[in-house]
Amino acid sequence: MARPYGLLRAGFPYLKTLGMRRLTNFPVDIALGAEGRMYILCRQEGTALVRKYTFDDEDRGDFGGFGDEEGKFQWPVSIVADSTENLFVSDEALHRISSFNSDGEFLGSFGEQGSANGQLNRPAGLALDSEENIYVVDSQNHRVQKLTSDGQFILSWGEKGTGDGQFDSPWGITVDELGDVYVADWRNDRVQKFTGDGEFIMKFGSSGADDGEFNRPTDVAVDTDGDIYVCDRGNNRVQLFNSEARYVEKFLGAATLSKVGREYMMTNASPNRIRDMAVLEPQRYLRQPRSIAIDSDGHLFIADTGSYRVQVYQKEAIHLEPHQFAPPMRSVTLHQE
Repeated sequence: MARPYGLLRAGFPYLKTLGMRRLTNFPVDIALGAEGRMYILCRQEGTALVRKYTFDDEDRGDFGGFGDEEGKFQWPVSIVADSTENLFVSDEALHRISSFNSDGEFLGSFGEQGSANGQLNRPAGLALDSEENIYVVDSQNHRVQKLTSDGQFILSWGEKGTGDGQFDSPWGITVDELGDVYVADWRNDRVQKFTGDGEFIMKFGSSGADDGEFNRPTDVAVDTDGDIYVCDRGNNRVQLFNSEARYVEKFLGAATLSKVGREYMMTNASPNRIRDMAVLEPQRYLRQPRSIAIDSDGHLFIADTGSYRVQVYQKEAIHLEPHQFAPPMRSVTLHQE
């Protein structure tokens, strides 16, 4: 599907909240499946698992668990799903990528610590291209590696630095429908865009808290309109940019109590009393969001890590034809009479 000639941005309202602490405890990443299926990667000290979940706020169990044996995790970072909903999970403590089917059955793993081709040093973000090759953010090797889905090396690019195509502890990554690759360059407080073969295209962002600035960005996502979403963790927000990296708007959090949270509260009198005594406004906001995902229906999912939940927004935009969208305008010049 071709990208639209232009967009009429009609809104991007908050839709709902999913999960709660008992289920989605410290969510760090989200993989989306078909028919509303979700796979939420949860992690804290001594606990690491994948929670199978649904868009209707229903728990479908979990898999994984803490450990260093096959099928377990110690410090997982990212999860992605391929076209058949096989899942890949990176583990920066074990320097490996593990794979599972949609039921949580362990399929295999690859990776070992090192800096040679195919070796990893604290792998972070994962993304798949249209051929289901896997792009791995090899964070402490300050590079991106492109591998087959069973871990065979294809190519890599990057080194430590601040120049174009260089990285400093990169973290998140995505591949758009055109095959271009976007990397959240964590310590450089920017996002870089490349071709699928690692050729530099553009960069945007700098350190700070103003619109268009970042404080340790951890993830990036791109929708089929070409809009770019950046998880600006240190600023407790997600920022939206158009395909040319022009800042559009930000999401600060608008959470309500999730369906599963309401059901829990209705059977527990003490939490209801505590909630009645609380100031509720701060509970709306994002706290240390870690990752983002966007689906084909325009749902933006934000892993609200510090609040143990997922916040969901709904994009509302109308595709415009050339006759509905004026050409770019020249800079406005003011004249005095």
